[in-house]
Amino acid sequence: MTGQTGPAPLRGGSHRRDAAPRTALLLAAVLGALLPALLLLSATGADAAGTRAAEAKPAVTLSKQQAGKGGEITVKGSGWRPGTLLMMLICGRSTPDRGVIGGTNSCANAEGRAVTTDAKGGFGRKMPVAEPPVPCPCMVHVATVTGEQATADAVFVVAGHPVAALPKETGGGRLAVLAATRLEGDSGILTWFGAPPARQLVFTVGNLGSAPVKDPVFRIGTAHGVFAPQWEERQWRGTIESGRKAQIKLPVELAAGAHGDYQVSLEYGGKVLAEQPWGVGRPWGVTLFWVLLCVVVPAAVFRIGMAIVDRVRPRTSRTPARGGRLRRRGPRPAGASAGLPGARRAPGSAGSPEAASGPATAAALPWFTPDSAPSENRPTTKGHS
Repeated sequence: MTGQTGPAPLRGGSHRRDAAPRTALLLAAVLGALLPALLLLSATGADAAGTRAAEAKPAVTLSKQQAGKGGEITVKGSGWRPGTLLMMLICGRSTPDRGVIGGTNSCANAEGRAVTTDAKGGFGRKMPVAEPPVPCPCMVHVATVTGEQATADAVFVVAGHPVAALPKETGGGRLAVLAATRLEGDSGILTWFGAPPARQLVFTVGNLGSAPVKDPVFRIGTAHGVFAPQWEERQWRGTIESGRKAQIKLPVELAAGAHGDYQVSLEYGGKVLAEQPWGVGRPWGVTLFWVLLCVVVPAAVFRIGMAIVDRVRPRTSRTPARGGRLRRRGPRPAGASAGLPGARRAPGSAGSPEAASGPATAAALPWFTPDSAPSENRPTTKGHS
């Protein structure tokens, strides 16, 4: 019985070992056939997702369509670029069709709120209800602060706020910005020393109306920080036919010594068409000038003061003495040099002791006592035999 049962397991193991390579080959063949299809499906899905992302437009929704001053609403958005900084404002004299007439001057800027979109391009933020400085119709206006310009509006009613009709559109032409605006040009060396910075605002507009627009007059506004923009009119010479577009360049200039972050706004027909940030560098040449001025002027004043002091102070005449030293001229006090070794005076001089006490008085020298001093009446043995 043991001889009959021994070979059976060996045959089963051999069969399983032969079936394993066949199964691996079959799986490899199936995966090889399905791999191109999987890659095609993934590429198609990625293209579709990219197309949906490109076609997605920024949009905002409100938790309330009407609220009074002092209330609060929640603003939610979708379709924005991820990580984008947005500004939310309640604006008057505006509709989603015509935009904000008068720009941010028609909005309650002090009560605006900033928000940053998440990784999916959405956001949600509460903001207080405030009355804009102009009458309604009103809406919540959301726009990008930096980067590519994008806006979205939602109709909103501020309860208790006055309502007035919108100004009528002049003419049959209606211009709209078709591409992103940009600033062209560069600053020269004079701008480094405080000259007014200047650029050209370049944009492309299209005539969406039924009548041509001839020699349109635009308004260029420059705003610094939280201050309202300063508007200037700029006229473009030319005609834009209905359904046509044109590239326009308008000069923009700031005040002398301007520096910091500025916002350039373009307005036509009472509607702000575009906004472009402008970062202006500090004029370091002016700073260098003031630093040099603070160093040179005190040095010059010091030199002038020292010259005046040197001219006004009393002077004493001096003559060079033996050994290169200077000796004062003028009278000396009597006996000033009597105690100095080797000091001699000429006989008969006005300041000599002989002139003061006569020839009988001997000069007192420091190494002789009065008794041992040589005298004319005392004979000496030196030289006598």
